[in-house]
Amino acid sequence: MNTRIDWVALRSAAVQAAALAYCPYSLLQVGAAALCDNGRTVIGCNVENASYGLSLCAECAMAGQLRLSGGGRFMAVACRSGAGELLMPCGRCREIIHELGGPSCLLDTPHGIRSIEELLPDAFSS
Repeated sequence: MNTRIDWVALRSAAVQAAALAYCPYSLLQVGAAALCDNGRTVIGCNVENASYGLSLCAECAMAGQLRLSGGGRFMAVACRSGAGELLMPCGRCREIIHELGGPSCLLDTPHGIRSIEELLPDAFSS
Protein backbone atom coordinates (compact mmCIF):
# COMPACT_ATOMS: atom_id res chain seq x y z
CA MET A 1 0.00 0.00 0.00
CA ASN A 2 1.42 3.38 -0.95
CA THR A 3 0.33 5.64 1.89
CA ARG A 4 1.50 9.21 2.28
CA ILE A 5 2.91 9.73 5.76
CA ASP A 6 1.47 12.63 7.72
CA TRP A 7 4.36 13.17 10.14
CA VAL A 8 2.57 16.02 11.93
CA ALA A 9 -0.37 13.73 12.74
CA LEU A 10 1.92 10.85 13.72
CA ARG A 11 3.93 13.08 16.08
CA SER A 12 0.71 14.43 17.58
CA ALA A 13 -0.59 10.88 18.17
CA ALA A 14 2.68 10.05 19.96
CA VAL A 15 2.31 13.11 22.24
CA GLN A 16 -1.30 12.13 22.99
CA ALA A 17 -0.18 8.59 23.83
CA ALA A 18 2.56 9.96 26.11
CA ALA A 19 -0.11 11.77 28.13
CA LEU A 20 -1.43 8.32 29.14
CA ALA A 21 1.94 7.04 30.40
CA TYR A 22 2.42 5.58 33.86
CA CYS A 23 5.78 7.00 34.93
CA PRO A 24 5.88 7.75 38.68
CA TYR A 25 9.63 7.00 38.92
CA SER A 26 11.31 8.74 35.98
CA LEU A 27 8.49 11.25 35.40
CA LEU A 28 9.28 10.91 31.68
CA GLN A 29 6.11 10.40 29.68
CA VAL A 30 6.89 8.53 26.45
CA GLY A 31 4.50 7.96 23.59
CA ALA A 32 4.97 6.11 20.32
CA ALA A 33 2.78 6.12 17.23
CA ALA A 34 3.10 4.08 14.06
CA LEU A 35 1.42 4.26 10.71
CA CYS A 36 0.56 0.74 9.59
CA ASP A 37 0.56 -0.68 6.09
CA ASN A 38 -3.26 -0.65 6.00
CA GLY A 39 -3.43 3.06 6.85
CA ARG A 40 -4.39 2.79 10.52
CA THR A 41 -2.34 4.28 13.36
CA VAL A 42 -1.41 2.36 16.50
CA ILE A 43 -0.03 3.93 19.67
CA GLY A 44 1.69 2.98 22.90
CA CYS A 45 2.90 4.61 26.10
CA ASN A 46 5.51 3.66 28.66
CA VAL A 47 4.42 1.82 31.79
CA GLU A 48 7.01 1.90 34.56
CA ASN A 49 7.54 -0.47 37.46
CA ALA A 50 9.40 0.02 40.75
CA SER A 51 11.85 -2.52 39.35
CA TYR A 52 13.04 -0.47 36.36
CA GLY A 53 14.00 -3.55 34.36
CA LEU A 54 10.36 -4.61 34.29
CA SER A 55 9.17 -1.32 32.81
CA LEU A 56 7.46 -1.39 29.44
CA CYS A 57 8.66 0.92 26.70
CA ALA A 58 6.09 2.84 24.66
CA GLU A 59 7.26 1.10 21.48
CA CYS A 60 6.65 -2.33 23.06
CA ALA A 61 3.12 -1.31 24.04
CA MET A 62 2.65 -0.05 20.46
CA ALA A 63 3.82 -3.42 19.10
CA GLY A 64 1.20 -5.14 21.26
CA GLN A 65 -1.48 -2.80 19.92
CA LEU A 66 -0.42 -3.65 16.37
CA ARG A 67 -1.04 -7.33 17.01
CA LEU A 68 -4.20 -6.79 19.10
CA SER A 69 -5.80 -4.57 16.48
CA GLY A 70 -5.38 -6.75 13.43
CA GLY A 71 -1.68 -7.11 12.72
CA GLY A 72 0.09 -5.79 9.68
CA ARG A 73 3.38 -3.95 9.40
CA PHE A 74 4.77 -0.68 10.68
CA MET A 75 5.54 1.80 7.91
CA ALA A 76 6.53 4.86 9.95
CA VAL A 77 7.15 5.50 13.66
CA ALA A 78 7.34 8.65 15.78
CA CYS A 79 8.28 8.79 19.47
CA ARG A 80 7.65 11.84 21.63
CA SER A 81 7.66 12.96 25.24
CA GLY A 82 4.55 14.36 26.86
CA ALA A 83 5.99 17.82 26.16
CA GLY A 84 6.36 16.96 22.46
CA GLU A 85 10.13 16.47 22.47
CA LEU A 86 11.50 13.95 19.99
CA LEU A 87 12.71 10.75 21.66
CA MET A 88 14.64 7.89 20.07
CA PRO A 89 13.78 4.21 20.60
CA CYS A 90 16.25 2.18 22.66
CA GLY A 91 18.11 -0.76 21.10
CA ARG A 92 15.50 -3.35 22.15
CA CYS A 93 12.73 -1.24 20.65
CA ARG A 94 14.67 -0.72 17.44
CA GLU A 95 14.84 -4.51 17.10
CA ILE A 96 11.06 -4.75 17.64
CA ILE A 97 10.39 -2.00 15.08
CA HIS A 98 12.68 -3.79 12.61
CA GLU A 99 10.89 -7.11 13.21
CA LEU A 100 7.40 -5.64 12.78
CA GLY A 101 8.18 -3.06 10.12
CA GLY A 102 11.09 -4.44 8.17
CA PRO A 103 14.27 -2.62 7.17
CA SER A 104 12.42 0.07 5.19
CA CYS A 105 10.23 1.21 8.11
CA LEU A 106 10.78 4.95 8.61
CA LEU A 107 11.58 6.67 11.90
CA ASP A 108 11.49 10.29 12.91
CA THR A 109 15.00 11.15 14.19
CA PRO A 110 16.97 14.25 15.20
CA HIS A 111 18.65 14.00 11.78
CA GLY A 112 15.43 13.75 9.78
CA ILE A 113 13.49 10.75 8.56
CA ARG A 114 15.63 7.60 8.47
CA SER A 115 14.93 3.93 7.83
CA ILE A 116 15.25 1.51 10.72
CA GLU A 117 17.98 -0.19 8.69
CA GLU A 118 20.03 3.02 8.88
CA LEU A 119 19.61 3.11 12.66
CA LEU A 120 20.11 -0.62 13.16
CA PRO A 121 22.29 -1.87 10.29
CA ASP A 122 22.95 -5.33 11.75
CA ALA A 123 19.59 -6.28 13.20
CA PHE A 124 19.00 -9.78 14.51
CA SER A 125 17.20 -12.07 12.07
CA SER A 126 15.82 -15.56 12.05
